Amino acid sequence: MTRAGVTWVDLAAEIQRRSDAGRAVEFWWRDDDASVPNGEVERLLELSRSHRMPLALAVIPQQADAGLFALLHEHVAVLQHGTDHRNRAAAGEKKTEYPAAEPVAAAVARISEGLKKLSSVSGFIPVLAPPWNRMRKDLLDRLPGIGIRGISAYGPQARREPAPGLRQVNTHVDIVAWRRGKCFAGEDEMLALALSHLRSTDGPIGWLTHHAVHDAAAWDFLERLFTVRGVRWLSAAEAFSYTAPAHG
Repeated sequence: MTRAGVTWVDLAAEIQRRSDAGRAVEFWWRDDDASVPNGEVERLLELSRSHRMPLALAVIPQQADAGLFALLHEHVAVLQHGTDHRNRAAAGEKKTEYPAAEPVAAAVARISEGLKKLSSVSGFIPVLAPPWNRMRKDLLDRLPGIGIRGISAYGPQARREPAPGLRQVNTHVDIVAWRRGKCFAGEDEMLALALSHLRSTDGPIGWLTHHAVHDAAAWDFLERLFTVRGVRWLSAAEAFSYTAPAHG
């Protein structure tokens, strides 16, 4: 449980405490639902550029416009955000692109189709960020076989590799309050959540954003977050320990 009233001073103190204990403080940044060039995504990319901040941009393959990729710069990696981001959930099931009733082969084929659409994009790494952060466990073993090398969801994770050859690196702090009108979740709430994960998470702590729904407070928070000292921000390639295959 997090507590209200946490400040940037509290965050800085916890970062220093962890550093003094010999535990590196590593963050990484994932933004979801990218597909077309627009004002929001341009602002996101400029924020990354101006702060030289590594950004993992989760792109919806079936909706992706070539104009989006023309805007990318050296600090941006592209992840696969499902294939079509269509909710296929059955009645009573939480939103998901991969419902329990769908045959495994059909889901794997769709993921493979999305992978092919993004594979030639500069900066792409074969990491799947499933829409709504939900992925059926029975699909995990199949992902490396089609070329997916990593998966990213939300919240604490039980294992570093949920399947042989598949690295999992989750996000932990979603700055959008989805059940409160898709507004910024609040500075003290976000700092408290980050503080909690700094105390309990050994690996990199992931920040999750959704550029399309950011209000002014969300953008302001990110501007402040990216000035915090004592943190090493990892690129997606570093977080997933991914090296692109050599091409002869």
